[in-house]
Amino acid sequence: MKTLAAVLVLAALAATPASAKGCLKGAVVGGVAGHYAGHHTVLGAIAGCAYGRHRANEQDRQQGQRQAPAGEKL
Repeated sequence: MKTLAAVLVLAALAATPASAKGCLKGAVVGGVAGHYAGHHTVLGAIAGCAYGRHRANEQDRQQGQRQAPAGEKL
């Protein structure tokens, strides 16, 4: 049953590659951590995905600020 849930979560994550930047890596890390922290693999994968997307969006925002600093004329 847990294997089926994990497969369904990964299939859902793989279905939206454009918005899943950082999600797959976070889901894998979160799933492993959740498994070792009391057999909560699926919850760990969901939390890892959310955190991975947050970090990816944050890094994209920082990259945009580095490339064109505010107030600089091209």
